[in-house]
Amino acid sequence: MRPIIGITGNYNYDEDLFWLKKHYVTSINKAGGTSLILPPVDDDNILNHYISICNGFLFSGGGDIDPYYWGEMPERRLGEVNPIRDSFEYNLAKKILGGTIPVLGICRGCQLLNIALGGSLIQDINSRLPHVQKAPRDYRFHAIVIEETSLLRRIIKSSQIRVNSFHHQAIKKLGSGLKVAASAPDGIIEAVESSVHPFVIGVQWHPESLTDKYSYLLFRSFIESCKRNCT
Repeated sequence: MRPIIGITGNYNYDEDLFWLKKHYVTSINKAGGTSLILPPVDDDNILNHYISICNGFLFSGGGDIDPYYWGEMPERRLGEVNPIRDSFEYNLAKKILGGTIPVLGICRGCQLLNIALGGSLIQDINSRLPHVQKAPRDYRFHAIVIEETSLLRRIIKSSQIRVNSFHHQAIKKLGSGLKVAASAPDGIIEAVESSVHPFVIGVQWHPESLTDKYSYLLFRSFIESCKRNCT
């Protein structure tokens, strides 16, 4: 049975449209899931319906998150924020992270999971290591070190890999129940996972844009966990 994976979508204010890059869908489908794109909504009944029909959730990448959600004022280098999407994803994450449904967060999605669990973000990374690469999306730009005892390490089966990088924000304070799963050479957190939930993983890179075996292993492990959540 193919599990249904709800993938959070973007909202474009100027064009008044919902959208999602296709690589999220193709990565989920290739790994054995069935993708369901979730438009941002502010209706709690629809939110609960999303939860009732999905066997797992993927929080996709995108723009910056309003620092209001972790109690800070905006700083000068904060990028464009999306209030409709922020509210939708925050409310969805708060609802599902208390249960056992598998969750994968990618880039912004990783940061969103951390905020929903009470963490905070660095609004603009100040490091000599560039975290917004000027290279094709499928180019693995810098190395990360994966924690030896992490679930991510058991999935990836490697202590160090190279990843792409398109984020100028990063996790500062860890959310409740999260632990560091991987870091960049400059100390920036590159992946987190839950210490209390069977499968909650957030990664700062974009595995959906890569074709290496490590990306497939991550998506495949996520789908296998979602299969166990099927009823």
